[in-house]
Amino acid sequence: MTHDHAWFTHDRFGMFVHWGLYALPARHEWVMHREQTQIADYERYLRYFEADLYDPEQWAATAKAAGMKYVVLTTKHHEGFCLWDSKLTDYKITNTPHGKDAIRPYVEALRAAGLKVGFYHSLIDWHHPDYTIDLINPRREDDNIPEQNEGRDMARYREYLHGQVRELLTDYGQIDYLFFDFSYPGREHPNGGAPGKGHEDWDSEKLMALCRELQPNIVINDRLDIPGDLVTPEQYQPSGPMLRDGKPVLWEACQTLNGSWGYDRDNDDYKSPELLIKMLIDGVSKGGNLLLNVGPTGRGEIDPRARESLAEIGDWMTYHDKSIYGAGPSEFTAPVDCRYTQRGDRLYLHLFSWPLKHVHLAGLGGHVEYAQFLHDASEIFFKEADPQAQAQNTSRGAEAEGTVTLSLPVRPPNVAVPVVEIFLK
Repeated sequence: MTHDHAWFTHDRFGMFVHWGLYALPARHEWVMHREQTQIADYERYLRYFEADLYDPEQWAATAKAAGMKYVVLTTKHHEGFCLWDSKLTDYKITNTPHGKDAIRPYVEALRAAGLKVGFYHSLIDWHHPDYTIDLINPRREDDNIPEQNEGRDMARYREYLHGQVRELLTDYGQIDYLFFDFSYPGREHPNGGAPGKGHEDWDSEKLMALCRELQPNIVINDRLDIPGDLVTPEQYQPSGPMLRDGKPVLWEACQTLNGSWGYDRDNDDYKSPELLIKMLIDGVSKGGNLLLNVGPTGRGEIDPRARESLAEIGDWMTYHDKSIYGAGPSEFTAPVDCRYTQRGDRLYLHLFSWPLKHVHLAGLGGHVEYAQFLHDASEIFFKEADPQAQAQNTSRGAEAEGTVTLSLPVRPPNVAVPVVEIFLK
């Protein structure tokens, strides 16, 4: 069966949202694991999850203003807490003071804003009584793990996992993207715990088939321990196009603003908006997407630091989105400290550092019809190399044959990353 994923490679830029009970401790979304919290102690956060500022229309507006085209929300993270009114558990948002399904208004807000709808769903579940304790578990260091695992049954957990995915893909209309997280097969536990979990534990082939049956056009990632529709580098930028068996594949880098996915109050490790824009450009130049994360607060609001960063990305996207949407790698090789993206006969030169007056474009001789800054459509002069030219005082010497030289102003334009739009013959 072929799936129509053209929207995914066109749209290039999405918002990831990590939101759950961990927003209340505000010490990283793996706080239960890091601090080895007992389930009963962690459950107390249910009593305080009011989320009184939760406004998915505002989330959608923030994403759209940043230039994002799709949003992916954590329906359930590893802690096991569900943001919808699942019939399969009581550990859900309808049993908190918030008292309402958070997923339906989210889906409706995205659709109203013209954004594609994505769900994240954790395969891991530290709360479920049948989920066996292994190395990635808050109880991983207990000395009675085999006793705790007695009577736990992964077959029952699998039924729960598949049942919840069925709910999510049945009750909310068309879902465009499903981000499963994550498999870790083969990791042995030195203390008698269960081994790491992979496709057999999730019954991944059957789970994937269920998703395709319920949502024939859905995009599914690669974290079920079987191939999916795309690969998902996390917290790093690939050095080139992502390959499988030597052939380019769809890929999407998932990245954070500050190294945490969930709301992390005291974490100040924020990437600059300029760096985030360069990461987006760099990904598109290598054929990939960027899924950039926000972690709303326990009250349900995207915090001011995140909104500020997204607004600055949005300012840049307002003038430069032509070099991102529908664009991808170019056959031409960009100069040092630059990235090319290309869309049809338009080549986009992104200048990561500003040169003095000239930038030399190898291999473009005979190909350039016109050049301009993308942000204001102001003309840029260009000249084809004369391989015989001699350097003399202020006259430049020869560049390699086939080089085109652009003449730039001394001062860069007042944009985070300047872009030259080159019309190819």
